[in-house]
Amino acid sequence: MKSGEEVRAVDDMDLMVPEGEFLTVIGASGSGKTTLLNLLGGLDKPTVGKVVVGGVEVSGLGEAELVRFRREKVGFVFQSFNLIPTLTAAENVEAALAPTGMAKAERLERSRSLLESVGLKDKGARLPVELSAGEQQRVAIARAFANQPKVLLLDEPTGNLDTATGKDIMKLCHENSKKQGQTVVAVTHADYVKEFTDRLLYMRDGKVSSAAPEEEL
Repeated sequence: MKSGEEVRAVDDMDLMVPEGEFLTVIGASGSGKTTLLNLLGGLDKPTVGKVVVGGVEVSGLGEAELVRFRREKVGFVFQSFNLIPTLTAAENVEAALAPTGMAKAERLERSRSLLESVGLKDKGARLPVELSAGEQQRVAIARAFANQPKVLLLDEPTGNLDTATGKDIMKLCHENSKKQGQTVVAVTHADYVKEFTDRLLYMRDGKVSSAAPEEEL
């Protein structure tokens, strides 16, 4: 890329995601997938246009309002897990509930219940380093579900996992999101996620399409 050359990470996109849908966007590295999620989650702002989530124009919010929006409305699951290494699995989930003002006993019970829902009933006292990669991602998913967000954003959630574990993680996200009535946008380069989505789009050079790129046909 030449110095000063304009890069449009997300280019002239008009995308609507119905409430309760599990949408998956597949694309190669550099296609604009993460930027798309950052816009939806209020981590980035568009240079033109607007982003509306649940009737809220996220692109027009101030920083304090964005913090509140992300805390109350959005759950994030990242490729790198982003767990706090000095906290146990249960404490990592509970940490997401701390800003809500929920009573300690209630936070502990919800943390326990969430870990059980992702198959980690007996792993709550383990530190992240004592868990496998798949188990760490399950903790991250439990944490993302903690505040019962209306929107769940998955950024390459299986990128550090083998195929079998990755499929388990995608199935878990799909099933749990349906139980909670969440809207999900997942971005990935893993082809097998087609099994666990309501709608599939392809992203390339900042644009999305329902048709796969020619090289995949």
